[in-house]
Amino acid sequence: MAEVTGIALGMIETRGLVPAIEAADAMTKAAEVRLVGRQFVGGGYVTVLVRGETGAVNAAVRAGADACERVGDGLVAAHIIARVHSEVESILPKPGQTPDNAIIG
Repeated sequence: MAEVTGIALGMIETRGLVPAIEAADAMTKAAEVRLVGRQFVGGGYVTVLVRGETGAVNAAVRAGADACERVGDGLVAAHIIARVHSEVESILPKPGQTPDNAIIG
């Protein structure tokens, strides 16, 4: 059986940079989470990633999604993975890594 980490991953995908920044700001203010990075997906879509304990990530993603919706029609998706599989870890940004090069997309 493969290794599973206890640190949760929170993701918010937005239409445009302004809702992404708003979501990132709200997430980091709402709970004790670490902003891992952002990824320009293409077509104007931006994904913001946070890590932390499951409860904190859950609260952060909810706050980020709410903030993103207040900006307009910017929220595309919000999702949490409570225990990230070790093989998924290999495609996530590492500390000090340039976010745009961190995820293959």
